[in-house]
Amino acid sequence: MSLAGKHAIVTGGGTGIGLGIARALAAQGAEVTITGRRLETLQAAAGNGIHALAMDVQNEASVVDGIASAVAARGPIQICVPNAGIAEGRALHKMDLEFWRNMVATNLDGVFLTIRESLKSMHQTDWGRVVAVSSIAGLKGLRGAPCYTATKHGVIGLIRALAEDHLGKPYTFNAICPAYVDTDIITRNTESIMARTGMDEAAARDVMVGANKHGRLITVEEVAETALWLCSAQSGSVNGQAIQIAGGDF
Repeated sequence: MSLAGKHAIVTGGGTGIGLGIARALAAQGAEVTITGRRLETLQAAAGNGIHALAMDVQNEASVVDGIASAVAARGPIQICVPNAGIAEGRALHKMDLEFWRNMVATNLDGVFLTIRESLKSMHQTDWGRVVAVSSIAGLKGLRGAPCYTATKHGVIGLIRALAEDHLGKPYTFNAICPAYVDTDIITRNTESIMARTGMDEAAARDVMVGANKHGRLITVEEVAETALWLCSAQSGSVNGQAIQIAGGDF
């Protein structure tokens, strides 16, 4: 497949799943704008068709101005990957409103703003793909993470509604729902589990490994290849879907 001439935007694209997707798209010829709040991290990942853009998905003006500048530099956005997110668990009775609103602002408001601004230029073209990175927590309740679960359910609801709004048009909207992926988040979660439970590192990591149906962590490349397929010519009839990448059915 070739994505030559296509402009993609990937939020949270400087590390982890976002960077993996950006590299996969760029390898197929797309010009990829990666965004995040840490410009130095983005710049370290830039090159070979990947372009850094400092942008805070919690801030409407930052998203509006950032995506407008990316469009001015590289043309209309035809592949939109809202990936930026916060993954943190906290019991509801221990959660203050600041924690709730901060996660919602990134995981749900940020997806809404990114898609809204991307569609402004995408609608001027004859082809487009929106691939939101949700989570297996968008399809099931994740124990100990009610806020995270709520935001990821919200992402899938938004994607399904947009798919309905665009039926018969040359744009598709899908969500990827990974279980535990081998990224820096696993390291942070391992430390958090150790602190909460007193487990050693191996036992804490095994909590997440064991939660995946096939008993191993998912690779970034597996997620990236799924996103890439959703941008292929063969996926035009796949729309409004929440695709599990979890080693089995949850």
